[in-house]
Amino acid sequence: MADCAIRVSGLGKLYHIGARQAPYRTLRETLASTFAAPFRRLAAVLKGRASQSVQEEIWALKDVSFEVKPGEVLGIIGRNGAGKSTLLKILSRITEPTEGRAEVRGRMGSLLEVGTGFHPELSGRDNIYLNGAILGMKRTEIQRKFEEVVAFAEVDKFIDTPVKHYSSGMYMRLAFAVAAHLETEILLVDEVLAVGDAAFQKRCLGKMDDVAKHGRTVLFVSHNMPAVLRLCSRVLLLDAGRKAGEGPASEVAHAYLRSGISTSAAREWPDAARRPGDAVARLCAARVISKDGKVAATFDIRRPIGIQMEFEVLQAGQKLAPNYHLFSDEGACIFVAADVSPAWRNRPKDVGRYVTTAWIPGNFLAEGMVIVGVALSTVNPVTVHFYEQEALVFQVVDSLEGDSARGEYVGSFPGVVRPMLEWQTERADATTGVRP
Repeated sequence: MADCAIRVSGLGKLYHIGARQAPYRTLRETLASTFAAPFRRLAAVLKGRASQSVQEEIWALKDVSFEVKPGEVLGIIGRNGAGKSTLLKILSRITEPTEGRAEVRGRMGSLLEVGTGFHPELSGRDNIYLNGAILGMKRTEIQRKFEEVVAFAEVDKFIDTPVKHYSSGMYMRLAFAVAAHLETEILLVDEVLAVGDAAFQKRCLGKMDDVAKHGRTVLFVSHNMPAVLRLCSRVLLLDAGRKAGEGPASEVAHAYLRSGISTSAAREWPDAARRPGDAVARLCAARVISKDGKVAATFDIRRPIGIQMEFEVLQAGQKLAPNYHLFSDEGACIFVAADVSPAWRNRPKDVGRYVTTAWIPGNFLAEGMVIVGVALSTVNPVTVHFYEQEALVFQVVDSLEGDSARGEYVGSFPGVVRPMLEWQTERADATTGVRP
């Protein structure tokens, strides 16, 4: 255990659902029920329908094992209900495991839910000192961090107000500030980026990056794949309570994107009769590819991205225009692109199978999830022969190496595109001022 901050062996958590809970009853109701019980049992036997409560067993976690070394940042990903939050609750000693063992070495800070670990009647100030004391910190240690915590949370005006009067945003800011700034060797964070405004998320990402660089062990649960890939060196994938993958962040995230959502980076429609389309043309396949022609679900922001479709023309003489519709995961349209290249523009296509690829240059899209709709249409008059919405999905990730449009900046960078523009800067003449 000396070389591990966290060691989990065969961990499992079983829940019983569907069990009927006995309601609270008065003394009179209890006595009446006792006297009536023999008659109810007799009636049930006579009618042949003895009642019994039905319980269903659900394993939130089953046979999960892994290790985390000191100073490592481990991402934990998976669908809703995969067991991610249950795992962190066991590690935080909020929930006891049904089987297996979880060993933790070092002081632990956790941010699992809004207000976890806060006493609602105490002020923000008192809760900071209370959390520090629970972690085993001396009062002088807490005082040294106090101003930094308050400044990060931006609750200085309300620091002596009971936290039960805080808004959810204030609650979350203070909870994250306490978890991230107090001196713990291990930090557990569950979906912190799912709440709060853009400025708060920016500070969270920057602080977590700083925490990781200072050698603290971090377990980070999130659906925000760019954040996971940026912060984590290794990723654990959970599916239905079991470990479905573990390894380098980009490899595991790639596998998750291909299997964890309804769309993926490659799709095929092998049954000709059920392909999207009409009597003119049908969609056979669509995929997202890298420059070497291989299917990929995750792309470095600096690299080109190819979106490719295969379609079959069933009627000759149509002037067909393949087109792609790109959206962010928030539903914002990034752009729509159609094939207007001279080779096929205004030229009818013969019957047969075609492959068309559109290339998006590197340093154009912003990081995040991109959803692709695949379509084929004629222009005059406009007729859509097929439009497969959400046909493909892929992720764009910034490596933070300083040579993208982000530069050295690591905070929030809004927008659906992030082009690497050409800049020209000159020094103005010191005597005459800025040039006209």
